[in-house]
Amino acid sequence: MTFSVTLIDLAGYVALLLWGTHMVRRAVERALGPRLRAVLGKALRGRWQGFAAGLGITALLQSSTATALMVTGFAAGGLVDLVPALAAMLGANVGTTLIVQVMSFDVAAAAPSLVLAGVILFRADRATTAHDLGRAFIGLGLILFALHQLVDLLRPLEDAPSLRMLLGAVATEPVVDVILAAALTWAVHSSVAVVLIVMSLAVQGVVPPIAAFALVLGANLGSALAPVVEGPGRSDPAARRLPMGNLINRALGVALGLALIQPLGVLMVTLQPDNGRAVADFHTLFNLVTAAVFMPLLTPFAALLRRLYPERIDPADPARPLYLEPAARQTPIVALGAAAREALRLADTVEAMLAGAREALIAGNRRSIAETQAMDDILDRLNREIKTYLTSLDPEDLTPDDLVRMEEVLTFATNMEQAGDVVNRNLMDHAAKRLHRGLSFSKQGEQELDATLTRLVENVRLAASLFMTADPRAARLLAGEKAAFRASENLATRTHFEHLRAGLVHLADASTLHLDLVRDLKLINAHIVAAAAYPVLERTGELLDTRLA
Repeated sequence: MTFSVTLIDLAGYVALLLWGTHMVRRAVERALGPRLRAVLGKALRGRWQGFAAGLGITALLQSSTATALMVTGFAAGGLVDLVPALAAMLGANVGTTLIVQVMSFDVAAAAPSLVLAGVILFRADRATTAHDLGRAFIGLGLILFALHQLVDLLRPLEDAPSLRMLLGAVATEPVVDVILAAALTWAVHSSVAVVLIVMSLAVQGVVPPIAAFALVLGANLGSALAPVVEGPGRSDPAARRLPMGNLINRALGVALGLALIQPLGVLMVTLQPDNGRAVADFHTLFNLVTAAVFMPLLTPFAALLRRLYPERIDPADPARPLYLEPAARQTPIVALGAAAREALRLADTVEAMLAGAREALIAGNRRSIAETQAMDDILDRLNREIKTYLTSLDPEDLTPDDLVRMEEVLTFATNMEQAGDVVNRNLMDHAAKRLHRGLSFSKQGEQELDATLTRLVENVRLAASLFMTADPRAARLLAGEKAAFRASENLATRTHFEHLRAGLVHLADASTLHLDLVRDLKLINAHIVAAAAYPVLERTGELLDTRLA
């Protein structure tokens, strides 16, 4: 076998190993992704819960990078505190060692069985979880097969003079090993794959144990680079706290590992003569020790990160609360007034989104779609900030009237945010669909949509006024708008069926889209009525429990 052919085979098996880890990660994300995010979000309430969640999810995904990006997203959005997020990253780093420990044993014989089981599950109904789990089994089989082939391929190279000279030169410089492994790990986005490759090299004696341990340190350092480079926070320094914190503790751990690599290497080889198992054990020991050292220090470490990366305050940021003064919490009546003023900004944002919807739906402006969808983030953040602000008030300082007003503010903010969600998810999807399919409304249909959107904007303004005045007359007027939107829906439904009965196929798609839009506009109006009219009518006893006679 020529040297060039051997290199091609080596590169092919490494690529197969990387592809196997990619298949497993993507399959688990597809099958369990939403549930994993939910579990992670709920667990990030304390450091030990966060540590356990990070460990478990990373063990499933086989990628600390994927877990890091998820946790970074939560932290950047202000949904979790920095301390449990940092603990989750320590758990994720330990989680990467579990699959390496499993692969360090001779489990290559299970590869055919895993691939067979995976193919059977993969060929099941594509809509089921079994389909994605089948992909994961196939990926695991590919990993085991690639590792087995790598070991066989590297066995004859053990005595190759040129390779020994090259690796011997590298092995004398542990710092070079760390840099090379870190760069490779960042490039392939998988510390698991890199550590498995290092294990294969160590098993055949291609690299000495000390060099293998240095490469493992580099793989751990490289796994922390991707979240720093690819995660959020380029515009907001506060969003960089978590990825940078993870990188800092990785770097400190690697520095300590390099300083002690000689005595540690001798100890590991003495305790575990099998070089492959020694690499896996060193990888696990490094992450366990790092977690044990940093877990008690997370609170001051988080405080340091907050000082190093202060939150960027952009006066022009429309999502930044303007009236939620922390000092006002000591005076509930002032705090409630501040929250009410902030809630009115949600109504202004919904009005702006409806204006953008008109541009997208009637004028066919593609840019308005993206601009309108971006406004939904403003609603999400303002609603979250208002809820956090109000729920932080001491209930003992609130009178019964204060509690009623707090509930009204929360109801108004929640319904306005939900109205914006309908604009973002439904109206903008319909606008994109119309442009993609080249559908056009009739002149009468455009006029009806324009009139309905105009009416909806007026209702948002009426709701904002009613929210502040609590006038029962205005509440009855706003609640009466539901009848007008029901009439619009009935008219659109009759028109659609008339087109179908008349065989006007060229108008059927447009009338279907028109009907969907009218129903979504009716839903938005229902949220607006629930935001401001219903609380007033309920207080005055004018709201019925049911529409049934």
